[in-house]
Amino acid sequence: MATVTVRDETATGRAIDQWPLAGLPERISARELVRLRVREEVARFNADRTDLFRGLVRPTDAEATWNGYRVGQGRRLDWERQADAACAAFARNGFVLLVGDRQVEDLAEEIDLLAEPEVAFVRLVALVGG
Repeated sequence: MATVTVRDETATGRAIDQWPLAGLPERISARELVRLRVREEVARFNADRTDLFRGLVRPTDAEATWNGYRVGQGRRLDWERQADAACAAFARNGFVLLVGDRQVEDLAEEIDLLAEPEVAFVRLVALVGG
């Protein structure tokens, strides 16, 4: 099993957030990596019972704030809906996925997480999802 460091960055390269994502297979498709990342962030949000979501994709009907997206108090998010929205955003260049020092061009691309233990999600535009 592999652990990667996930980092969110602005288009100028400024780090927004960083955390470890553990228990991953050694090789994984970029699509599955995006989906697992989103599943983890939605699970953390739903468990914390807060109204501020700090995730890759803005939930539908959420208000953008300086530190994330404000959703209704007590609202639970659907990780699959958010993950589908993130994959769609990738397809329309809403964010760039960097693995090590290279850009992933296709969600079908396989990634060796043992060789490349750092991934960065570079946000290019405000993303609206599920």
